[in-house]
Amino acid sequence: QVQLVESGGGLVQPGGSLTISCAASGFSFSSYTMNWYRQAPGKEREVVASIRPAGTSLTYATSVKGRFTISRDNAKNTVFLQMNSLEPEDTAVYFCNYWDDQRGDYWGQGTQVTVSS
Repeated sequence: QVQLVESGGGLVQPGGSLTISCAASGFSFSSYTMNWYRQAPGKEREVVASIRPAGTSLTYATSVKGRFTISRDNAKNTVFLQMNSLEPEDTAVYFCNYWDDQRGDYWGQGTQVTVSS
């Protein structure tokens, strides 16, 4: 059974940093591109960052480029999102995701990140 379990969210002040994690199980983690999405209240879910299986190709949403870094540890089946210079606009529920050509989308339950003073 596929499981994606996010952790590490919380309350952080503007300008602060936070790293969130997603522990994966039940599938061949090292074979899949992994994604981080976020959804703010009243807004659509949007992709934040993606990382290819070998970790050599990274893509970012324009709004987070230069501030967020996605990485992965294939030995530990974990993907990370390091978030620096956080802004109130980064407040959202952050979701871990991957797409399987045969079975479709898989999502974690999400972790809340709140940026506020």
